[in-house]
Amino acid sequence: MRVNARFEGESERQMEFLTQATGLGVTEVLKASVTHYFALLRGQHKPRLAHLRPLIGTQGSGRSDVASRTKEVLAEGFGRSKTPEPAAKAKDKAPLRKRGA
Repeated sequence: MRVNARFEGESERQMEFLTQATGLGVTEVLKASVTHYFALLRGQHKPRLAHLRPLIGTQGSGRSDVASRTKEVLAEGFGRSKTPEPAAKAKDKAPLRKRGA
C-alpha cells in the first residue's frame, strides 16, 4: 500500500524527533508506528479478567465445594500452596490491659 501524508505543526515536529531519535527514515517510523498502534488497540480487545479464567467454575465442573473453599481455591489459582490462617475471633482474644493497671 502506498501512503501519501502531509505532516504539519506538532505532527511534523514529532516525526522529526522520531526520525532523529531512532535513526530511521520516515517510512520506517511510520511502519513501526502502525505496528505499535495496532498492537495497542488489539490488546484492548482482550478480556480484562482473562487471568482469572482458570478460577471461574463452569456448569458441571464437578466442584460442589467452591463456595466453602473460596480462599483455598483462589490461593491455588494464584500459585500459593497455603492460605493464611484466619485471624482469631475477637471474643477469643484476651482483653487489653491499660498500662500501670
